[in-house]
Amino acid sequence: MKRITLFFLLSFTATLFAQIVAPRISVKADNHDFGTITEGEVVTHNFEIQNTGTAELIISQVRASCGCTAAKPAKMKLKPGEKTFVKVEFNSENRLGPQEKFVYVSSNDPVNPEYKLTFTGVVVDKNLASKNGVNPKLTLNKSTYDFGNVEEGKIVNVKIGFKNEGKSVLVINDVKTSCGCTAALLSSKALKPDESGSVRIELDTANREGKLTRTVTLYSNDPQNPNQTITLFVNIEKRKS
Repeated sequence: MKRITLFFLLSFTATLFAQIVAPRISVKADNHDFGTITEGEVVTHNFEIQNTGTAELIISQVRASCGCTAAKPAKMKLKPGEKTFVKVEFNSENRLGPQEKFVYVSSNDPVNPEYKLTFTGVVVDKNLASKNGVNPKLTLNKSTYDFGNVEEGKIVNVKIGFKNEGKSVLVINDVKTSCGCTAALLSSKALKPDESGSVRIELDTANREGKLTRTVTLYSNDPQNPNQTITLFVNIEKRKS
């Protein structure tokens, strides 16, 4: 009986020790958006990888989800706390439209033996557009919105529609707000000709008072109007007691 108890005790201790003394793969940002890519362009990105465990991390393999992607780590072995980079190279030759690709990093991390990295982008035929005048065109259904009188502390929102009235794929590369109190969420980052989308905008009135003006700017591949701004107005009233 004592031998059986000792055996299970040693097994438990060994398992616990293996969990404590082990490598762990951590990635600073496991998703990267290349935005707009001209067809035929080769783009690269470095994913930062760190061993946040207590034993040596050994990268055994790095493989991509398609032949258009090449990936290679700068180092295959990392001591605890050590960092390296996995360089990802994407060749957009003969590819058009939205792209989503994956890179798998295999290692001796017992918890996450295969870590998935993701990158996205939209490939557009810039040469065709420049030769034939075929360009995307971003049109907002409104460029201003007034929330009116709002009690302090409330979160108000509005959905602004937009449309691609051009003849090639429209890509929204980025959306920026003028302050941290405003958030914007796109329904889609890429629109085909005549396709419509929307941006949902939230404004947090907490700890603010009086008349405010805020802006949300859409950055796209529209060659005529690449940056278009939505202006928001609000009059924040004191919270009722």
